[in-house]
Amino acid sequence: MKLRIGFGSCGIAAGALDIKKSVEEEILRRGLDLDAEITGCVGMCHNEPLLDVLDDSGNVYTYGKVTTDAVKLIFDRQIEGNQPVEEYLVATAERPNDFLSGQVRLALRNCGVINPEKIDDYMDQGGYKALHQAVAEMSAQEIIAQIKESGLRGRGGAGFPTWFKWQAALQNRSDVKYVVCNADEGDPGAFMDRSLLEGDPHSVLEGMAIAGRAIGAAIGIIYVRAEYPLAIKRLEIAIEQARERKLLGKGILDSKFNFDILIKKGAGAFVCGEETALIASLEGERGMPRLKPPFPAQSGYWGRPTNINNVETYANVPWIISQGAGEFNSMGTDKSPGTKVFALAGKIKRGGLVEVPMGIPLRQVIFKLGDGIKNDRRFKAVQMGGPSGGCIPEQLLDTPVDYDSITRTGAIMGSGGMVVMDETTCMVDVARFFLDFTRKESCGKCVQCRIGTKRMLEILERICRGEGREGDIELLQSMAVKVKEGSLCGLGQSAPNPVLTTIRYFRDEYEAHIRDKKCPARQCKALISYHIDPELCRGCGRCARKCPVGCISGEKKKPHAIDPERCIKCGTCLEVCPPKYHAVFVE
Repeated sequence: MKLRIGFGSCGIAAGALDIKKSVEEEILRRGLDLDAEITGCVGMCHNEPLLDVLDDSGNVYTYGKVTTDAVKLIFDRQIEGNQPVEEYLVATAERPNDFLSGQVRLALRNCGVINPEKIDDYMDQGGYKALHQAVAEMSAQEIIAQIKESGLRGRGGAGFPTWFKWQAALQNRSDVKYVVCNADEGDPGAFMDRSLLEGDPHSVLEGMAIAGRAIGAAIGIIYVRAEYPLAIKRLEIAIEQARERKLLGKGILDSKFNFDILIKKGAGAFVCGEETALIASLEGERGMPRLKPPFPAQSGYWGRPTNINNVETYANVPWIISQGAGEFNSMGTDKSPGTKVFALAGKIKRGGLVEVPMGIPLRQVIFKLGDGIKNDRRFKAVQMGGPSGGCIPEQLLDTPVDYDSITRTGAIMGSGGMVVMDETTCMVDVARFFLDFTRKESCGKCVQCRIGTKRMLEILERICRGEGREGDIELLQSMAVKVKEGSLCGLGQSAPNPVLTTIRYFRDEYEAHIRDKKCPARQCKALISYHIDPELCRGCGRCARKCPVGCISGEKKKPHAIDPERCIKCGTCLEVCPPKYHAVFVE
């Protein structure tokens, strides 16, 4: 029997450190000969902390929202009594979890399964066999041909064919070449790269080494956000272990192939997700994009041929080499083969990490895997592609999740963030939020991006304050086109997307803000007011006691009233009003 504790960032934040300590104490106290391992995030962030019990027959019992008291119950009933603890059980072999059983896990194949700090666990799952195959049995051109046949497209956002980048880097002759992993994951609500690096770092190292073999590079660099300390720690452990096994460094697998990997911590600039800005940052310069051509495959890091892919792209490479290109492109669609990892966040019941075949409808991801909207509210939109993406409305929920279909909606696939919104979300405020993000993250090199995003933001802020004017919508659209056309890199070219898609699908909300001075979602403070219905109020006084500014008055057991002049619209009265009365309402 063996125990496995979810020890990704989400699990640790939910209390996994206490669970690990409690498990170790129970093992010691009971004198049990029992292994307790850590593992990465399996994706069920909504159920953290997670604890798996693996019995001697290989059956896995997954417990969710585990507490220290639950640990004692699990030891009493299952470890020593062979009876599962039903109140915490979320999945068994006979009763699979809907969240996991609806997925096809290639990139995430080992996350939540192996101990990411033990190379033997990775190798027991077939790890580094693909690297051995690439080094001992395949030429550089054969590796690239396999990647080409698979149809693997870059999972970092643009969906550019991976093989084409590798081929270009191979053809450009140089005595020094580089392989770079872009782990600069900056989208709000996105955590795909982080979870992969925390849960299965060796798959990324192996993918990078295979890329190095394919293009003739001897040095790999992982550019990772400094805000990911656990991912960095596990990468450092994995790199050292791989060097000890001669899987990195000089003479890999006793061949003439040399390849080593370094880590570069990024300072958290969103624009460094763009490959030329990333290269500038690697070179010690301010992260600003450069004109292309030349492309990085021609002249990248220090002017040398450089291949750049993101974390998920590299994680897929060992699977493709070992399982075959045909297995990979048998999933997904003709133009978007394979699977894609998404981070489900926002107003969703089951938030977390999912991996699904390309072409699956958005509706299935949100309502089957994500189990629908919190509090059973009405779905309104999903933001895809991060702050540079767009909002997809309810009428387009049956859109297939592939690069071309998502682009046609006005959004982009991006690196895989999905932020779900419900009826309480103001779409004008959403556009304002994401544009504020991209405006702050603009490197300032292009006038249209630096000034255009600022002016667009000022208009959106004015609309949210109830000061919108006729013609503002048309002005936003006109400025958006100029920002797109006049920006050098993808940040500026896509920054207006949230504005354009919210205008396209939710124009009525903009018009309500501008013409009626109302926020239909009742979120913009300047356009709403709080009231107490005298017919429903029972005078319990709870709202008056909790009001931070004392603007609610009334006698006990008699209807209360809110002074609109003093009300700061914090919403406390609405939160504390007993549900059976529903006396507080917003207009």
